[in-house]
Amino acid sequence: MSLTPEDVSRIALLSRIELSAAERETTREQLNGILGFIEQLQAIDTAGIEPMAHAVDVVQRLRPDVVTETDRRADFQAVAPETEAGLYLVPKVIE
Repeated sequence: MSLTPEDVSRIALLSRIELSAAERETTREQLNGILGFIEQLQAIDTAGIEPMAHAVDVVQRLRPDVVTETDRRADFQAVAPETEAGLYLVPKVIE
């Protein structure tokens, strides 16, 4: 697939980007390069290859899931201007 200068002008219009003639040509070349690379990737036979979540097979070290801080909700709500049923009340900003 190859983009024409008219295609680039339409993309620029939809993107609300103003391009000069020189910028339009440079952008066309860059976009055609990207589309060419995508075509190369799509041409590769990936049958039988298991999808990977990461390029390197790494294992994340996880810490134990334990509570490390005390519950200070009552302290924080004591200094709040308004609370109700454990929730912070704020002024209405959208009507």
